[in-house]
Amino acid sequence: MRNLKNVVSLSMGLVVLLSMTFFGCSKQETAAPVAAASDTFDLSVCFASEPQTIDPALNSAVDGAVMLQHFFEGLMKWADGGNPATDKGNMNYAKLVNGQASSYEKVVNADGTVTYTFKLRPDAKWSDGKAVTADDFVFTWQRLASPATAADYCYMIDMVKGYAEVNSGAADPSTLAVSAPDASTFQVTITYDCPYFLEVCAFPATFPVRKDIVEANPDTWTTANNSASYISNGPYKLAEWVHDSYIKMVPNEHHYDVANLGPDSITFRLLADQNAMLAGYRSGDLQFINDMPVDEVAGLLASGELDIVDYIGTYYVVYQTQKAPFDDWRVRKAFTLAIDSPYIVEQITQSGEVPAAGFVPAGIYDADPSGADFRTTGGNYWEIPTTDEIYAKNVAEAKQLLADAGYPNGEGFPVVTYLYNTSDAHKAIGEALQQMWQKELGVTVQLQNQEWNAFLENRKNGEYQIARNGWIADYNDPISFLDMWLTGGGNNDAQYSDAEYDAAIAEAKASADPAVRMAAMHKAEDIIMGRDWALGPIYFYTQKYLMQDVDGAFYTPLGYFVFSYASQN
Repeated sequence: MRNLKNVVSLSMGLVVLLSMTFFGCSKQETAAPVAAASDTFDLSVCFASEPQTIDPALNSAVDGAVMLQHFFEGLMKWADGGNPATDKGNMNYAKLVNGQASSYEKVVNADGTVTYTFKLRPDAKWSDGKAVTADDFVFTWQRLASPATAADYCYMIDMVKGYAEVNSGAADPSTLAVSAPDASTFQVTITYDCPYFLEVCAFPATFPVRKDIVEANPDTWTTANNSASYISNGPYKLAEWVHDSYIKMVPNEHHYDVANLGPDSITFRLLADQNAMLAGYRSGDLQFINDMPVDEVAGLLASGELDIVDYIGTYYVVYQTQKAPFDDWRVRKAFTLAIDSPYIVEQITQSGEVPAAGFVPAGIYDADPSGADFRTTGGNYWEIPTTDEIYAKNVAEAKQLLADAGYPNGEGFPVVTYLYNTSDAHKAIGEALQQMWQKELGVTVQLQNQEWNAFLENRKNGEYQIARNGWIADYNDPISFLDMWLTGGGNNDAQYSDAEYDAAIAEAKASADPAVRMAAMHKAEDIIMGRDWALGPIYFYTQKYLMQDVDGAFYTPLGYFVFSYASQN
C-alpha cells in the first residue's frame, strides 16, 4: 500500500520467505479507554493518526488497511503461517488461505480468459447478523470499477473482463464480468491467467460492502460513531470512534470464528507524535507501536526491545513532472543523483534499510520465483554512493545535468519546496535532503510539513513540487510498483504520462507468460527510471515495531499486522 504515514523504514531473504507464505497526541482531546485489571484482554495499539478513510474501496494507506483487515474479510484472507523457519522475534508470518470463500475453482477458457468460481461459506455473516451473499461481492466489485466511486485502487481489478469499458464510463458497471449464479456462488472472469489474482481477493479494496448500507448513507456510512452504520463482515466490528483520539473494535459475534478470537477489544490509538507513542508504550497504555522518535531507534535496537521484520517497499521522493522546474528529466535526475542514500539509512533511519538505486524493491519475484529477483535482474540505475569518491562522481554528473538544463551551479533555479507529512522521522530525512541539494547543487529548497489527510490530498492533486512518498507491495509482483504510474492512475502522484510506458504495462497485463510479463515490466521501469527519472528512490524498507505482553499476532511483509487471534502473555 500503498501510502505510508509514519513508517520511514527488506531483506534479500524475502524471495524465499514469500514463496513459503506468501501511533497523548496534540490533536487529542479525549483520552482513550484504559482497561482496569480484569480477566479481559483489551489490546491497545498505535499505527498513526486519524485515518483518511475506512471505506475498503477508498482506502489507500497502510494504517487504514491494517484496521480493515480486522473489520472485513475478503474471499481470501491472511492467516497465521506459524512457520518457525520464517517467524522473527515475537511476530509470526502470514499465509494466504480461504476467507469468506470455503472453496474455489479455476478454469482456463478456450479464448485464454480464466474463470474463478468461489463458493461462499454457509456461515458467512455481516455484523448485524444478515448473511453475506454472492450479490454483496458483485456489488463491491462493480462499485470498485465504477468511475463514480473514484477509487484510487480501481485498477486493482483491471484484469476483470469488461473493466476498461466500465472504468472509462463507456459501459454500465453491470457489464463487468462478475456474477452471482446463486446466493452462495460468486463468479469472475479475468482476461488472462493473472498470477497474483488470489492475493487481490485478499486485498482491502475487494472486501465486500453491503449495498443497502452504502446507498443509504454514501458519504457518511464509514464516519458515524456506531456499529449500526458501519456494518462489516470481519472478525471485529466498530464499537466506538472518537475522531482524532481512538477507534475501538470488539468481536463480531456473528463471525464464523468468533469463538477463537483473542482480544476482547482492540483500540487503535490515533497519534501523530512519535514521542507520545513511545511514552504510551513505556507506560503500558500501548502494547504495540511501529513508530518512535528517530533518536531512540539505535538505543532500542541495542537493548533488544526493537524488532525488525521484512517489508516489501520503497521510500522515495516524487517529482511533479508536469510543472517547472521538474518537468525536465535532467533536473529530476540531478536531484536524484545528489541524494546520499547510505548517509540517510546509516545516520537517520538506522533500522537496516537498504539504499535503493531502482524503484521495484528487492524481494519481488522475477520470471523464475526460485531464481534472481526482479531488482537483481534489473540492476541499478546509478551507482549507490558507498564511498566519498562514488558520491563525488554522482554529484559531478548531477551538476552537469543541472547546467545542461540551464542552471549552471544552480544559478537561476527557482526556490522549490519539499513537502512531507508531519513526522520527526520524515522531517529529519527532509532536512538531510535539503542540505544535500543546497550544498551539492547550489539550489534553495524549503521544507513544508502537513497533517496526513491534507498531505495526501495535495500530493494526489499534484499541488507540490517535490514530496516524500513510500510504496508497499500489494502482492508479490512487480506490477504492484509499476501500474500505478499509468497515465491518469489514481495513485499516480507524479502526474506522470508516457505512451510507451503505458504500452509496456499493457503488454505485461495482457500476457500470462512470465518471461513476456517480466520483460515488459523491466522495459517499463527502464522508461520511468532510466530515461525519464520521474522518481527518486532512497531506500528499501524494513518494518520496525515494539510489542509487549502479546503473543499470537501475525504479519505479512505487505504491511499487515493482524491481532485478531492474539493472546496476553
